[in-house]
Amino acid sequence: MSFTEPQQSKGLFASLSGLGATLVAMMQTRLQLLANDLEEDSAHLLHIAKLTLIMLFCFGIAIILLTILISVIFWDSHRILVLSTLLGFFVISGLLIGVYTNSKIKQKPTLFASSLSELSKDWQSLDIHSKDPS
Repeated sequence: MSFTEPQQSKGLFASLSGLGATLVAMMQTRLQLLANDLEEDSAHLLHIAKLTLIMLFCFGIAIILLTILISVIFWDSHRILVLSTLLGFFVISGLLIGVYTNSKIKQKPTLFASSLSELSKDWQSLDIHSKDPS
């Protein structure tokens, strides 16, 4: 009888050790996935920021040159009307773009979405195993 007690305690210790190793491996996988998500998101944002700055520079120069061209064309006849109209156009455009940008900022997707879904699956898997009597 004393022969089976050490086997049971060794079996329990092995089970707990295996469970601990599984939990550590799961956490390592999830942390790697989280790091990958963060790296991809930051690289994507940096790329978008660079492209946006180049685009804004090009459009800014184009708008300045267009404003000068229109002002020169109408300088003798309707310069105040043209400059006022262009000013109004640029102010309204800036406001509309600001509102659109604000709505896009509020619609930002959830950061670490894939990591969170995997963690949710892990919790569901653990709940199933904890309720399973076998």
